[in-house]
Amino acid sequence: MLRLKAFRPTSDKIVKIQLHPTHPWLVTADASDHVSVWNWEHRQVIYELKAGGVDERRLVGAKLEKLAEGESESKGKPTEALRGGSVRQVSFYDDDVRFWQLWRNRSAAAEPPSAVNQLTSAFNSPAPSTKGRHFLVICCENKAIFLDLVTMRGRDVPKQDLDNRSLICMEFLSSSSGGDGPLVAFGSSDGVIRVLSMITWKLVRRYTGGHKGSISCLMTFMASSGEALLVSGGSDGLLVLWSADHGPDSRELVPKLSLKAHDGGVVAVELSRVSGSAPQLITIGADKALAIWDTVSFKELRRIKPVPKMACHSVASWCHPRAPNLDILTCVKDSHIWAIEHPTYSALTRPLCELSSLVPPQVLAPHKKLRVYSMVAHPLQPHIVATGTNIGIILSEFDPRSLPAVAPLPSIPESREHAAVYVVERELKLVQFQLNNTANPSLGSNGSLTETGRLRGEFTEQLNVKQIKKHISTPVPHDSYSVLSVSSSGKYLAIVWPDIPYFSIYKVSDWSIVDSGTARLLAWDTCRDRFALLESAPPPRMPILPKASSSKKAKEAAAIAAAQAAAAAASAASVQVRILLDDGTSNILMRSIGQHTEPVIGLHGGTLLGISYRTSRRVSPVAATSISSIQSMPLSGFGSSGLSSFSTIDDPFSSQKNTAEPPPHNFQLYSWESFQPVGGMLPQPEWTAWDQTVEYCAFAYQHYIAISSLRPQYRYLGDVAIPHATGAVWHRRQLFVATPTTIECVFVDAGVAPIDIETKRRKEEMKQKEAQERAVAEHGELALIAVDTPQSAAQERISLRPPMLQVVRLASFQHPPSIPPFLTLPKQTRAEADDALQKFAEGKRVDEIAVGGGGVAVAVTRFPSEQKRPIGPLVVVGVRDGVLWLIDRYMFAHAISLSHPGIRCRCLAAYGDAVSAVKWASRLGREHHDDLAQFLMGMGYATEALHLPGISKRLEFDLAMKSSDLKRALQCLLTMSNSRNIGQDTVGLNLNDIMSLSTTTNNTKKEAIVDAVDGVVKFAQEFLDVIDAADATGQAEVAREALKRLAAAGAVKGALQGQQLRGLALRLANHGELTRLGGLVNNLISVGFGREAAFAAAVLGDNALMEKAWQDTGMLAEAVLHAHAHGRTTLRNLVQTWNKTLQKEMEHGTSTKMDAASAFLASLEEPKLTSLADAAKKPPIEILPPGMPSIDAPLPGIQKKTMPTLQGSLQQPPKPLQIEGPQPPITESVAPPPTSGSDAVPPAEGTGEPPQTSESDSGVPPPAKESEAPPPEAESGVTVPPTAEPGASPTELVVEATPDSGTNPTTDSGSGSSAAATESSASAAPSENQTPNSSSINLADPVIVGNNGSLSSSSSAPPSTEAPVQKPPVPSGVREELPMIDWT
Repeated sequence: MLRLKAFRPTSDKIVKIQLHPTHPWLVTADASDHVSVWNWEHRQVIYELKAGGVDERRLVGAKLEKLAEGESESKGKPTEALRGGSVRQVSFYDDDVRFWQLWRNRSAAAEPPSAVNQLTSAFNSPAPSTKGRHFLVICCENKAIFLDLVTMRGRDVPKQDLDNRSLICMEFLSSSSGGDGPLVAFGSSDGVIRVLSMITWKLVRRYTGGHKGSISCLMTFMASSGEALLVSGGSDGLLVLWSADHGPDSRELVPKLSLKAHDGGVVAVELSRVSGSAPQLITIGADKALAIWDTVSFKELRRIKPVPKMACHSVASWCHPRAPNLDILTCVKDSHIWAIEHPTYSALTRPLCELSSLVPPQVLAPHKKLRVYSMVAHPLQPHIVATGTNIGIILSEFDPRSLPAVAPLPSIPESREHAAVYVVERELKLVQFQLNNTANPSLGSNGSLTETGRLRGEFTEQLNVKQIKKHISTPVPHDSYSVLSVSSSGKYLAIVWPDIPYFSIYKVSDWSIVDSGTARLLAWDTCRDRFALLESAPPPRMPILPKASSSKKAKEAAAIAAAQAAAAAASAASVQVRILLDDGTSNILMRSIGQHTEPVIGLHGGTLLGISYRTSRRVSPVAATSISSIQSMPLSGFGSSGLSSFSTIDDPFSSQKNTAEPPPHNFQLYSWESFQPVGGMLPQPEWTAWDQTVEYCAFAYQHYIAISSLRPQYRYLGDVAIPHATGAVWHRRQLFVATPTTIECVFVDAGVAPIDIETKRRKEEMKQKEAQERAVAEHGELALIAVDTPQSAAQERISLRPPMLQVVRLASFQHPPSIPPFLTLPKQTRAEADDALQKFAEGKRVDEIAVGGGGVAVAVTRFPSEQKRPIGPLVVVGVRDGVLWLIDRYMFAHAISLSHPGIRCRCLAAYGDAVSAVKWASRLGREHHDDLAQFLMGMGYATEALHLPGISKRLEFDLAMKSSDLKRALQCLLTMSNSRNIGQDTVGLNLNDIMSLSTTTNNTKKEAIVDAVDGVVKFAQEFLDVIDAADATGQAEVAREALKRLAAAGAVKGALQGQQLRGLALRLANHGELTRLGGLVNNLISVGFGREAAFAAAVLGDNALMEKAWQDTGMLAEAVLHAHAHGRTTLRNLVQTWNKTLQKEMEHGTSTKMDAASAFLASLEEPKLTSLADAAKKPPIEILPPGMPSIDAPLPGIQKKTMPTLQGSLQQPPKPLQIEGPQPPITESVAPPPTSGSDAVPPAEGTGEPPQTSESDSGVPPPAKESEAPPPEAESGVTVPPTAEPGASPTELVVEATPDSGTNPTTDSGSGSSAAATESSASAAPSENQTPNSSSINLADPVIVGNNGSLSSSSSAPPSTEAPVQKPPVPSGVREELPMIDWT
């Protein structure tokens, strides 16, 4: 229950301690007068200062600042050089501290019924006074140090400025109506209170005549009459009251009231807020007593001595829902935090915790005892208590997840009054609350604690809450910690006292008890009035350990006994389900759920019942001691049940545990109907929230909330990083979450998943089937006769949509214009720095309201500035009357406004009313419409979002595409690309027009067209998307308009890239735009895009144009392959041209420089020439398609002689590439094969289908530019043509190597490619006249073409002995091709 949150060891004892309300900062002073500021969240020291003596760093810093600002050396001693003396008090001061101090005083004063008329929970915070800076104020004997934690600049006020009296304590006053700014009051050694202005740094006021000795403590508070008061306690034991409401002229003030409080002096004074009555003062004195005073009559209400024979040094008012009976914490110099019970219980003092059990054991030396020297409770988070001890700072956390004992009742429709039930002491009470102002919550409202920047002319509307508390006559049996919950129908209220353990269920209509018994946990079903409870036999109470016998053995024995009792009780407990019938009777549905043997530690209600089981865990001895220390206290709040304390207690080293180990899976969901498990085991959540409409659920873990969709099947949507959440409420698709410091709203949408589409289809099928069955039942079999009618309904395109989670922070503790702490600002003089900070702080939050057209107030900000979160743990009631209601631990209702248009539009959309959301958007600045449109699109309202007036064209295009409004999408595209005026039939825009444009004087027209083409190129993909979408939905007109623009851009040199040009060609062919397509081919040829031109020509089905495209752009390899494949007459000319090109490339090859060693090694490898004559007879390089005779070969019939010397001089490659297979004869009359080596596949004869690209078949992406993908080169520098696609027919390349090249013409792929070639040759279909002995060709040798058309190698290769593979016969008229070597 109590666990260590943070620990910082120190060498000296900590005597002063203070917490910042909103930042995780802690300031301490030790006995050696060292002051340090520590960030307890990140465990790092922010600032350290030696306040008692002279801090050298500050002294040097001050001197450097003066030098930098050009000030001359002052004659006197700088104030930083003064010795501070002992530190008396440390404190933070900024706008947050000031606001929450005022809030605490006002809310305490507003509690009594008489005060409700003058003071409401809504009040205006004072105008920002510290200009966004965070001051650390240190009160020393000889001076006060004001240190700005933002700029790290300080100001020291010596006691000489304060009548030369020692300073002992201080308190901040709310500024007067004058221009003195923030004021700080110092209590001095002479009994006078002196007030200093933090603007002028001058003494502005004195309070005299109250005390005879020194003043030891000061505090401001507000009486229930609304008057601001200052109370001081002195060493003379007097408590003196002064008026803090003062005019600018009052210089000397006298006390209002003086009374004797303690013998020997007052040590500290604290304000206590009392629910339903006037605030009280708590004082502690040197006489070891604690006294409580009424602030109306100033009579003493109680006087006790909390710890016998020991004086208290710290006191804190406390109100925590886990311990409703405790209201004061105090500390003496021992190792405990002591808690004092409320007088209506039994004014006893009990140890809340034993601190030595929380700290790591290695910190505390064996002979050393822990002693507490200072203690403070967090002003806004009551579960955090900080203590300063002799070993360091201990920050402990006390059950942060427990909530106030209150449950909201369902509201009556159309009623503006809402109610909630709560338990206080042994009474059941009803609080009724509603908005006080009758006007609708209008724009700019900032919640119950509004920020008023009236100086800057904002208008804000206050949410005043009117509430009445009523007594219900039914008493409740116990006064300990209770948990309240209401059934789904709102007819029944359940109260569980987990520490007793006991439960009661009341009927709300007459508050009669319908069921009761022993139970520690209870959970409701969200769909029906049934509940599950954990029945258990009450364990024996633990014996109280007297203070004297707190030895180690006794504690260990108590721990063992506690564990045994807990185990016995847990094993006897079982989960039972009961249902409440309409007549008010309770019936047991199921005696025991689940087959698990582990003890149950949690029940979570909802659409499914969640049960958490205890996982076996080793308990460290230190944890056992702390368990026993809690269990040994029979506080009515906790501890009487060993099991409940143990189930909530955590290992004291949980903060230092290894976070890498995954959480145990000990949470099982069960069906309420069948009581069978649903799904597998999950990690145990801290709480669960289920949507009333059974669509969504949220499981909260320590650092995040996991959100899932429940329909049509359970689907995890994602998680949101909201750590330490304490509770949440669903409101349609909004989840309102409370954490200890903030209120968040999560907007959720499940999106569209494939399962949703499938479910919709099945539902429609079932509907049709049902309709058929009904028709058959009514009209007989005749009903099944259907008349075929033309199907006019277009297929609806349902696009998938990802889930969306968006978090908006509605409220927090922090002040809006707060500068991020420790921001470094440029060097300026002090006055400039102040102005810059002021501007920076005000610029952080621009004016909330601007005025739009028609006098409508328009919000300038995207979201409202964060509203003020009420203090302490909160129960989220939900959204009613357009505001979010919360109830705090004092049973006070608070309203958080949701009326800012940024929030309101989102709430309406999440609620399902997108039309109203768009209407409300007129009140939101247009610069935020894009943001809102993205949100609406995520929620599935793309069509409605199109009506927002301020959206950008790009977003409008996306929305139009999503909502299938293609005409609007095209209009947006034309506007974005600025291309309305191009591509029309009147404006020709081929290359010649562009050329002529450059010569005309009409530059404006030229620029407009160039801009338009640029725009189309930029949005080319979007144009293609629009064309495709229009084709899919049959909107030919839209597709044609888009295609015109794209074709116009495609006609400009270098505008579109390869992939886009291919896409354009396909779509032009698809739309029958053959004229444009022909023009496109010619333009592409002229700009050198050979591949793209050939692709377009292939789509057009023009072989001559394809060949021209390749030939004119220098891609001869492709041209040769194409001509050969199609048996074109131009083949021989193309091959000659190509060979000449290759020869030129060889002759002009670049010479590489070699060193001597490389040259020698190369010479060893080069083929030796026996005579110069051989060198002259070097054969030329030839690359020929198979079957074509060599260009230099003699005519058929004349066998070419080979030179034996040349054969001997050629070096054989290590692994010659063997290509097996016959060579078919060349015949001119053979028809071309169906597939070619080009990039395209021409259409088959007799079919009217458009040609298909082999590109799309093979899936190989085409190169973007011709230059990017040159054909691969062999090692000798011979350019090898790229192979055909896998779908094309294989073609054989014959390479005749030169003797002096000395390299293997096979590519670097080596033996891998030979294997591939062999495989492909084996799979090729042999011709009808295949010879059994297929010749083996060695590529390294010159190749000779025989007169019968067969190939033979000049080297004596043995004939292959492989048996011929039998293949199916090939139809006559089709020429057989050999496989192409895979050069790639």
